[in-house]
Amino acid sequence: MVSSSSQPPLRFKVDAPLSSPFPSSLLPRTHMPVEIKIRKGEIVDKALRRLKKKVDREGIIKDARAKRGYEKPCERRRRKGKVKAFNSYLRKKWEHK
Repeated sequence: MVSSSSQPPLRFKVDAPLSSPFPSSLLPRTHMPVEIKIRKGEIVDKALRRLKKKVDREGIIKDARAKRGYEKPCERRRRKGKVKAFNSYLRKKWEHK
């Protein structure tokens, strides 16, 4: 990476919803940027990896996919039931070992 003293450091930004104890449907759609500053002499690939990890921890991609379209209440219950059944299956599987 070529750096000159006159250029500011590179930054990657992603909009992330603010976390709150209230349901997201009751809150206005406000976003907080997730920002990664590239350190001096750092490879861009490494900085992108740090950004991906931060975005994953914030749950931005998961939230965007969930809000891609309307999910009917019966579909939501069915999806949550499948997750619950799978988790109980795993718990039972690892209990007996």
